[in-house]
Amino acid sequence: MPQHDRPHPRRRVRGTRTALAALAGALLLGACSAPGEPPAAAPAASPLPTATTTPGGTLLVADFGGDTVTFVDPERGAVGSVPVGRAPYGLVVGADGRAWVATADGVAVVDTRTRTRSALIPYRTTGTGPVTGGEYRGGGMGIALSPDGAHAYVGINVPGTTGVLEVIDTAKAEVTAVVPVGRRPFDVDVSRDGSEVYVTGHDSFDVTVVPVGTGGTGGTGGTGGTGESTAPAAPRRIEVAPYGTEGGLGSWLKPHYAVVRPADGMLLLPFEGERLAVVDPRTGRTTVEEMTADTHQHGAAATADGRLLVVGTGAVEPGQGKGPSLTVRSPDGSERVYPLDGPHEDVAVSRDGRTAYVTGGFTRDGYWNGITVVDLDSGSTRRLAAGSRPLGIAVLG
Repeated sequence: MPQHDRPHPRRRVRGTRTALAALAGALLLGACSAPGEPPAAAPAASPLPTATTTPGGTLLVADFGGDTVTFVDPERGAVGSVPVGRAPYGLVVGADGRAWVATADGVAVVDTRTRTRSALIPYRTTGTGPVTGGEYRGGGMGIALSPDGAHAYVGINVPGTTGVLEVIDTAKAEVTAVVPVGRRPFDVDVSRDGSEVYVTGHDSFDVTVVPVGTGGTGGTGGTGGTGESTAPAAPRRIEVAPYGTEGGLGSWLKPHYAVVRPADGMLLLPFEGERLAVVDPRTGRTTVEEMTADTHQHGAAATADGRLLVVGTGAVEPGQGKGPSLTVRSPDGSERVYPLDGPHEDVAVSRDGRTAYVTGGFTRDGYWNGITVVDLDSGSTRRLAAGSRPLGIAVLG
């Protein structure tokens, strides 16, 4: 079974490596099964009555250590949970209040206003192995919505081989397309205009750019003079490896999460609190900017005013970096680093951009069951008990 990350000597090299290669355009996939890890015990779920209305500003977290999502009052902590499916990883919430949750056995649809699960959409992909928990489990990982909410895009981990992107028609609640992508798709993002989907392949050192169109991944696509739809272009692979690919599956120096920069649509991928890979998805060209936190990095988010927030999980080896932190990087490249207590995984930002919520779930050892709340003005932090090994997080409108 491939390892998530193993210690690898960090080499401070100048320059970047980029590569551009075509992926097959056919919507076919090859997959093989791999033994799953023993399932973790799920916490008792406490779904609330359908009459309940969820106030704006409530947090929603995916309980990777259980079978639920948890609703969290940012002042008081957890206020209720809803069963969704095995080991939920990422989640995204649409303007209509529906949450789309990537679990090991399907995408759960949760009405966040009534706090009920309305559907569990099975994956079309085979070979994902037993429906189980643990870091290497098969099934859904990163997930995103198209800007119009018409499609959900979920990255599927297929243990032992390359992953896939499944496209869900949100009106029909069914999978409509499957596209091959990189290995272990930690994150899925969508361009500002909805024309492309970006899938971050953790174990393949890449981002797969998937054009959207009626011939493959949903969306409006193009039309000719006769009104006939045109198929989208084939997916494109962009290697993102500012340290190189030495060490392969055992390397620590792999991409985890990406952010689409609001100003220009560039993809931002942080590495080790040392390097920020800035990827042009149109040309495949990557440039590298310096970062300052000196810590292994996972989750990332962007604010409306263009700040980049990046979660630092701690040194990969004792003496080989600094401890956990949250980096806030301004558009001019200046950074403020807020120390955190213990590893964390993902981050979301309040609607006013003044508060960050950082989940303590973490995909490696050392996770904890809660959220760190960071005041971005003062730097003060406090902890909230929230869920069971929470990973994905969203702030409800």
